[in-house]
Amino acid sequence: MRVVVVPPVPALLPEHASLADPVADLRAACLAAVAQLGSTVEVLAEDDLGRRVGEWLLAARDAADGEGPDLLVLANGSARRSEKAPGHLDERAADFDAELGDLLARGDVAGLARLDLDLARELLSTGVEGLAALAARGLTVETATVEHDGDPFGVKYWVVRWTCAS
Repeated sequence: MRVVVVPPVPALLPEHASLADPVADLRAACLAAVAQLGSTVEVLAEDDLGRRVGEWLLAARDAADGEGPDLLVLANGSARRSEKAPGHLDERAADFDAELGDLLARGDVAGLARLDLDLARELLSTGVEGLAALAARGLTVETATVEHDGDPFGVKYWVVRWTCAS
């Protein structure tokens, strides 16, 4: 089983395209990671926008070999990392994102299940409940690869690939 985590960024959708692409590197990382998923993929998204982003990414790729079922999780870190961020600066954002990023990079699904979901909501982090729920699936992550780690616009985004034993 393979799991890919990408942010539910509306700017990835074609209808939000403009002459200058502010998320070109992020889009490339998302498309490359999603291309590694097999033909059967379950999309875990917090809302309709996240689901649309996930479905567009899946439609824009050639599926890798393998039936799956694989998982595409749409989640991001805090949207309160700077004064110009959507939620403005919250001093707790950097520590929260550091912990979340470390858990994703290590493939620590048990640690994701212990995240403070109330804090995640206060920091405008999207999809963390879906990440936390991965532990209930009994996943054992064998390899974890961080393809992208950035915080444009004061929002923390990762693109992460996991290969799981189960």
